[in-house]
Amino acid sequence: MLTHPTLDLLHCLGLHGMAKGFKDLDTQPEARSLEHAEWLALLLEHEKTLRQQKRFESRARAAKLRHTACVEDVDYRAIRGLDRALFLKLAAGDWIRERHNLLVTGPCGVGKSWLACALGNKACRDDFSVAYHRVPRLFTALALGRADGRYTKMLRAIARLDLLILDDWGPEPLDADQRRDLLEIVEDRYEARSIIITSQLPVDRWYEIIGNPTIADAILDRLVHNAYRIELKGESLRKQKQSAPDQSVT
Repeated sequence: MLTHPTLDLLHCLGLHGMAKGFKDLDTQPEARSLEHAEWLALLLEHEKTLRQQKRFESRARAAKLRHTACVEDVDYRAIRGLDRALFLKLAAGDWIRERHNLLVTGPCGVGKSWLACALGNKACRDDFSVAYHRVPRLFTALALGRADGRYTKMLRAIARLDLLILDDWGPEPLDADQRRDLLEIVEDRYEARSIIITSQLPVDRWYEIIGNPTIADAILDRLVHNAYRIELKGESLRKQKQSAPDQSVT
């Protein structure tokens, strides 16, 4: 008789996970032998799981990751120089808690963006705030923000993120406004928040992309000194996938 009033009360209190757990347990005959404390523990576990899932979904929507990628799905068999031990260490997320950076370099098609998004997805699951930006589009958005008065607000929003993913940096040199934008972003996050940068160019060529020697020194000093590095190599994985059907026929 108390089943429906109890469910109504749980929903009224916003305890939707506990309400679902209550319904599930009520249909299981073996659950009737549980002690009250055991029932409560199971209901609380349902509530915790549901809230974690909702937080992850909210974080993932806000992150706007380019790829639906998971660290559990990484293919370590692909010949591209990915250090499995290092990537598994990064997947644990301690580098974000320690406010370190990650620089991912390599030729087009070797999976730089996918790996960055996989780490972003894991960070969302670990309840970090994440945002993904392609660098050219971010600079365009900041230029528009500078023109219409949103620039400072946009920089503040970026600075608050636990993990910022800057994808596809280079090879075009930065102009004066873009250099200042990047310096502001890096300065705000230095030893406070983490950044992932992916680029087709090796780190030792980033200096020339930035252009201005003084600003380049300031940016790279803040980016590189506490950063992990993944340096990928090999042929495009997309080309390998395209050639796979022909290989199977022969």
